[in-house]
Formats: sequence, structure tokens, C-alpha cells
Amino acid sequence: MTDSSFATPSLSVVIPVYNSQAILSELLESLGTALRQLSYRYEVILVNDGSRDGSWDEINRLTSVHSWIRGINLMRNYGQHNALLCGIRAARNEIIIVMDDDLQHPPDEIAKLLSKLAEGYDVVYGVPKEGQHGFLRDAAAWMTKLALKSALGAETASKVSPYRAFRTKLRNAFADYQSSFVSIDVLLTWGGGRFGAVPVRYDPRRAGKSQYTLRKLVTHALNMMTGFSIIPLQLATLIGFGLTFIGITLLGFVLGRYFVRGVEVPGFTFLASIIIIFSGAQLFALGIFGEYLARIHFRMMERPSYVVLCTTSERTAEHRLV
Repeated sequence: MTDSSFATPSLSVVIPVYNSQAILSELLESLGTALRQLSYRYEVILVNDGSRDGSWDEINRLTSVHSWIRGINLMRNYGQHNALLCGIRAARNEIIIVMDDDLQHPPDEIAKLLSKLAEGYDVVYGVPKEGQHGFLRDAAAWMTKLALKSALGAETASKVSPYRAFRTKLRNAFADYQSSFVSIDVLLTWGGGRFGAVPVRYDPRRAGKSQYTLRKLVTHALNMMTGFSIIPLQLATLIGFGLTFIGITLLGFVLGRYFVRGVEVPGFTFLASIIIIFSGAQLFALGIFGEYLARIHFRMMERPSYVVLCTTSERTAEHRLV
């Protein structure tokens, strides 16, 4: 049994669900056992993020059996962070715990997150005790954390993990946020200043495979850089200054050689190489500006972060009316 000091806060557990029909029942059974020992009031919010299997049917079955489970069905697959934002906004209790649906985040480790949170932190991350993926996945995750550094700070970015606990009041800072580009970790920095981390056990995935492929992680890192950071713009500026300096230096070399020795610098290859370098730098800078303009365009369109198709409570109410 956990110390009674951790049983005081009410808890909301938010889980994005994608093609996890086979393991939801086991996850909720384990989660229910852990939550009963931690709090007098708790709920679990399952956000179905456009699953292609029978996950939504399984969520409906689970909500009919357990009153502390709520289900939200999104219109299509919006991505993990968008689904999390939906669940976080629906939470009704004092502390929110965010975890994956694949049983890699053990529910019995929630007590460690709450213990650290009780020390006065706003957000606590459960970081794995050892690496969980191969070289390419770890490299892509490192890119994501590198992108987060500009928005979160180096110290905070190094602690980031998908297993989180934070105080619900932090969501007030991003209550009006509307964009298709969402990063929960960046949004949390808008409302909190104290971030902590605690080592926790990560279990092997029970079924299926991770949806975070190398390509998706790289894309997420690039979205982070261009959506919540000006580092790419600064990089384009530095490249521009650097190439301008190189150009001036080459011009000085050519003119100096001509006036001192009376000899021109020969060679089409030399000229072509310089043109290619400068043209490539210009296209690179234009590409970065285009990424930012695209994000401005999408935000002016006010595209929603997600669209809720239905919830389990709505379905139950409709059934009673019938």
C-alpha cells in the first residue's frame, strides 16, 4: 500500500489509443489495481485516435463495466500529442498522468511520479532506467530532444519522456491553443516552471509494434523546430553571413591576384562550384522560410487540433433516450 500522503490528490489518467484492442483489457485491469491504492477518486480517459481495429468497441465495453473509465472517439488519426491534448482538456481531477497504451509504462510506477510531484514540481517525467530502442530510434529521439531544447531549455529537454505526471491547472495556460501542430511538452512549459524526472521501469511491449517509426520521429523533430522554435531561421541567417564572408574573401583573392600578379583565376569548375554553393544556400533559406509561412497559413486557417466524433457518455445517454 502506498503512503497515505499520495492518496489525497484525485487523479486523471489520459491514454491515447491506437490499434490496441488486444491489450486494453489487461492495461485497464493493471491500472485499476494501481489507482485504487493511490487515490480516493480517479478516472481513466481513453482517447481513440482513429484506430483501424476494434479499439473503440473495446473502449465501449470497458466503460460499460467500469464507471471510472471514459472514452473519447476522434474523427480520424490526428497523432499522439493531439489526442493527448483532447484527453487533457477533458480531465476532471487535480493531477493528470499521461501514459502509452502498450503496457510499456507500468501502472505500479505511477506512485514514483506522484512522490516526486509532491516535492513541489509542476511536471514530472518518468525516464527509463536504460535504453529501450535500437540505434536509429535512439538517434531520432535525440533529434527530438535537441529540437525541444530551444523551447524547453537543455536541462528540461533531457528529462522529457512520454510517461508524465503534472498538475491539471497547468492546462489553463494553453486553454485557447488551436493548431494542428501540437507538442504537449512545449505547452506544459507555458504553465509551469519546475520540471523534474524520476527513473522508472519500462516493460517490453506486449502486443503490436510502435507507431513511432524513424520517419515519424524525424518529422516530429522538424515540426518541433519550425513550430515552436526560431533556430532554423537563425541557422539560415548564419549560413547567409558565412557564405557572404566566403564570397567577399574569394572576391578579394581574385582581385588581389589580378592587381598584384596581373593573372586572372582560370577555370570554369571554380566558377560553377561557387555558383552551386550560393544557389544551394539560397534554396535552403527559402525552404526554411516556406516552412514557417506554411505554419502561419495553417494557423490563420484555425485548423483544430482534433475533432471529437463521439464520447462514451454521449452514446450511453442516447441509449437511455431510446
